[in-house]
Amino acid sequence: MEPDLVQQRLSEAISCDHIDVGGDGRHFEAMIVSAEFEGKSLVQRHQLVYKALGDYMSDDAVHAMSMKTLTPAEWSGQ
Repeated sequence: MEPDLVQQRLSEAISCDHIDVGGDGRHFEAMIVSAEFEGKSLVQRHQLVYKALGDYMSDDAVHAMSMKTLTPAEWSGQ
């Protein structure tokens, strides 16, 4: 599994202001900025990402995912 495929899948499922995915084919790190995260807890944000990845997670194509999930306001404040 290539990082660009993970990024594409996330972009199709979540409206992102910014997204960057890297990794080695099984272990990934992602920076995802989306207004869809507004008012959601960190756990709820991660659940949205895992739901977007769907069968990639259940088929073990993505073994591990480290992520930062920010709102546009949080992103601009960094």
